Amino acid sequence: MHHLRFRQVHLDFHTSPDIPGIGEAFDREKWQRQLRDAHVDSITCFAICHHGWSYHPTKVGEMHPHLKFDLLRAQFDACKQIDVNVPVYITAGFNQRVAMLHPEWHEISPEGRGPDPLHAGFIKLCFNTSYLDLLCAEIEETAALFPNCDGIFLDIINQGQCCCPACLEGMKERGLDARAEADRKLFAEEVLQRYYERTTAAARKLRPDMPVFHNSGHVTVGKTGILKYFSHLELESLPTGGWGYDHYPLSAAYSRKLGLDFLGMTGKFHTTWGEFGGIKHPNALRYECAAMIANGSKCSVGDQLHPDGALDESTYSSIAAAYREVEEKEAWCDNVTSRANLAVLSVAGFTHEKEEPADVGAARLLLEAHIPFDMIDADMEFNGYRYLLLPDEIRIDEKLERKLRAFRDQGGKLILSGASGLKQGEDVFALELPIEGGAENGLNPDYVKGAPGIAPDFAKTPFVMYLSSRRVKAKAGVSLGEVFDPYFNRDYRHFCSHQHTPNRPEPSGYDAGVMTDDVLYFAHPVFSIYRSYGAVAVQAFVLNALRRFMGDEVPVKLEGMPTTGRVTLMRQQAENRDVLHLLYANTVNRGGGGVPVPGETWPGRSIEVIEELTPIGPVRASVRAEAPVKSVKLVPAGMELPFEQKDGRVVFTVPEFTCHQMVELAY
Repeated sequence: MHHLRFRQVHLDFHTSPDIPGIGEAFDREKWQRQLRDAHVDSITCFAICHHGWSYHPTKVGEMHPHLKFDLLRAQFDACKQIDVNVPVYITAGFNQRVAMLHPEWHEISPEGRGPDPLHAGFIKLCFNTSYLDLLCAEIEETAALFPNCDGIFLDIINQGQCCCPACLEGMKERGLDARAEADRKLFAEEVLQRYYERTTAAARKLRPDMPVFHNSGHVTVGKTGILKYFSHLELESLPTGGWGYDHYPLSAAYSRKLGLDFLGMTGKFHTTWGEFGGIKHPNALRYECAAMIANGSKCSVGDQLHPDGALDESTYSSIAAAYREVEEKEAWCDNVTSRANLAVLSVAGFTHEKEEPADVGAARLLLEAHIPFDMIDADMEFNGYRYLLLPDEIRIDEKLERKLRAFRDQGGKLILSGASGLKQGEDVFALELPIEGGAENGLNPDYVKGAPGIAPDFAKTPFVMYLSSRRVKAKAGVSLGEVFDPYFNRDYRHFCSHQHTPNRPEPSGYDAGVMTDDVLYFAHPVFSIYRSYGAVAVQAFVLNALRRFMGDEVPVKLEGMPTTGRVTLMRQQAENRDVLHLLYANTVNRGGGGVPVPGETWPGRSIEVIEELTPIGPVRASVRAEAPVKSVKLVPAGMELPFEQKDGRVVFTVPEFTCHQMVELAY
């Protein structure tokens, strides 16, 4: 497995041909000093940018018209002198210079739409045209010029339902109907497969072990067939760029199951890529990098180099604050595995969408409950887990039914909600569950009065669920509560007040869910509801049931940690220790609703910001231990903590901390 370094910078350099003086402020000694001072040990530098210009002499492409020397070579050699790795960047899906020369290579939508000639932005190129030949030639040339580089980074890797002349002819030859969306998608997948094969081969033509990464912004759950073309993964997740702070833990929870080393990629920007002069608060970078190593990954901070070639002092001062801490903590964060005993079976693993509300809602609830989890797809093994959560929408086919039966036969326990557990195409449950029924309630939304011990402390009366339930009745175990129907559905014929219709005073006769020793079922799509509405009553209802269901098998229990805190528990097998990570930052939403600056691409939406890092603690922790523990320490400080061990759990108190605290449990 290709092993990544911990402290990387992704140095964007998309530079207009209308800007002079390219690279003229590059100074080798200053460049080296800034990287050393910022504790950077790897930096991705540019061979070819989105504008289509090369930053080294080239026989295949064209060097930037205002570049007078081999900038990439100067950057590369300066880094190698101080033992900083240099992966090399090559644009793939965009190349504006080539797009202007070859309009026949543009990607064309099924509606006939191509690039807007008056839009200030890059044009997507089709990989089913002769452009792929040019791209492979560029990759081969770059790999030959820099044979000892630390990888080839290829960007903008996607293929839409293109209907350019080459794709229309290709679909015709394949016997596909270009009028059918399914056929267009199938052909696009075939085109993308050829892209992976040819570009990876080009990168490894002279060096079979050349690391290669194809960036499409995210890892699509379930699409593991392409991973043979990757040496590692880089998870693009800029919290302030629209992803938010809960995106990365969800992406990492899946990626760490794929068998490749991976890094998280945030940005130094206040908004997102391409922002000159935008710098987030250094405390935000500290938290973001801490969250990466807490989730089992390495770190990458996105930056954009000024056209003059000089690194920005403020940016690298901020990076230094984060990477100084990462460097001190690396020994406890390398070669780790998750100690989660609960896995979420991803809805996106079936749909192959970038994001599914049920997945996001489940992840957020588990993060807020401080319950460690992994995200898996249906082809992965279930038997390494005690609990398997199927959120909202996972209907059961024969193959999945067999796997679930085997999981339960070995003592596994199921958590289901909404339509999950129902047969494909039928509203009856595929598995033996302690419930009967399954049809959808035609009245929407309905209400829940939680059972004692499950109901939120502040909601003893029925609270709205925003989406309708499945009509189920408990056959065994404990009911989670009663469902109350509205008087009627809101429409033009009859409505009440400003939103939904109030509940009838009498219960419907149906249950809000059921709990037995090995099954927890919620009648509502509670995870999609939480993703969409963030209702605290729904949160409390679900988490009360979940904690009661898991009982003492929850890997981590905390007192004194708010729901906005984050927790992971990682195992370092070789060192015979577990590492508990506690993270806390107060995020706030700022901006939004304003008028964007004319010509700018940022739409003026709100941004989730970290500014202050407020101390938190002390935190009382109880960790489920797999063997007798000999010591509990704060690391890297080395301070030993008093602890008690009984009934398979280790109990200790973590003193007040700021941002991130690691606790080593040595066996």
